[in-house]
Amino acid sequence: PATDIFGRCGARVVAPADGTVLEVGRRDRWDPATDRGADRGGRFFSIAAAGGVRYYGSHLWTVRPRLRAGTTVRAGDPLGRVGHSGDARGIACHLHFGISPVCRGTGDWRVRRGVVAPYPFLRSWQRHGHRSPAAAVHRWQARHRCR
Repeated sequence: PATDIFGRCGARVVAPADGTVLEVGRRDRWDPATDRGADRGGRFFSIAAAGGVRYYGSHLWTVRPRLRAGTTVRAGDPLGRVGHSGDARGIACHLHFGISPVCRGTGDWRVRRGVVAPYPFLRSWQRHGHRSPAAAVHRWQARHRCR
């Protein structure tokens, strides 16, 4: 599960929470001929935030210069621009937004793209609420092999 947030191409994408950047993908490596799953997001970022929650955003037009793994970000810091990289080529610009735990090992890209439905949390935040996905992430993690 994930949510596609459609927006104007080039619109600013900001950090959803305080955290530490885990990964940044600046190059769009997706090739429709091979359709490698790990490359489907095109340009992307992931952030580890409080409560063991990872936020993932992909299909970016650009990633903020100097954003690197290990960079500390605050909620609202710019991360990149909305686009349609990866397997979103040819469709409307949007941000693929996923929530998951931080997992290590083979196949993590599947988890990174989202395992907890983000829509209820996005709606809360849109209404200036503070609903955290941490409990949902922990429930998912307890049912799956993810350490």
